[in-house]
Amino acid sequence: MSFQNPSKETIKNVLEQSKTIAVVGPSDKPHRTSYQISEAMKNAGYRIIPVNPTIEEWQGEKAYGSLQEVEEEIDIINVFRRPEHLPSIAEEAKGVNAKAFWGQQGVIHPEAWETLKDTEQVVIMDVCIKVAHALYC
Repeated sequence: MSFQNPSKETIKNVLEQSKTIAVVGPSDKPHRTSYQISEAMKNAGYRIIPVNPTIEEWQGEKAYGSLQEVEEEIDIINVFRRPEHLPSIAEEAKGVNAKAFWGQQGVIHPEAWETLKDTEQVVIMDVCIKVAHALYC
């Protein structure tokens, strides 16, 4: 069976029932898309936890080197990395009690879905979280 994103209703429920987004791969440079999308989600009321070993913080939030280092509860894992990195991030995400694993627009890999399909996490890929939030919430 091949990957297919969940229904619009499921995506809406994930967004409405979530408060914290761990962003994997955010930039600390305001001109970068990952910064802008993360900032928009922060402005929409979500807490952003940056996961990027190359930065120390993002808008005052301490950055973590990996998902495993995050001690706070995570609702959504939002990935801003190239598709070839998705399988290893999905493997790491298996150890995190999150509602959803979300690959940004252009970020999709069938191996990531294979890794997570038997978990409780809703898997969404190749969808911009900001656009989905604007459409469904």
